[in-house]
Amino acid sequence: MNSQPTVLVADDDNNDVFFLRRAFQKAGLSCPIVDVPDGEKAISYLSGSDGFSDRNRFPVPSLLFLDLKMPKVSGFEVLEWLQKHNDLARMKVVVLSSSNLQSDMQKARSLGAHDYRVKPADIDDMINMVKDIAGRWLTA
Repeated sequence: MNSQPTVLVADDDNNDVFFLRRAFQKAGLSCPIVDVPDGEKAISYLSGSDGFSDRNRFPVPSLLFLDLKMPKVSGFEVLEWLQKHNDLARMKVVVLSSSNLQSDMQKARSLGAHDYRVKPADIDDMINMVKDIAGRWLTA
């Protein structure tokens, strides 16, 4: 089993996932990154159901990057689901959204998000954000 912390990315935008992976690489962070395309799959992954039961292949993540606006199940709904699962309380949740609305930020934090970041448009800003988040929230 990999001793490095795993990062789960729940985002329906393949470009955003690509640039986040690239930012981790450019920041020199080699932790495993798993991505899922919607909140429903995020919940399946986190609960170890629907093909994600092998915890050697799909370890419980140390960090979850969570988009808010996704199909099937929203990021807010994932946060609500997480509140009911104390076994995942050690996992850090960073909302990474294109929304800079204060109401979205407040709602995400009230539902247990540890951090809220607006998706950077520039790769250098994304790299700096990843370094900051990893230093703050990513622990083995």
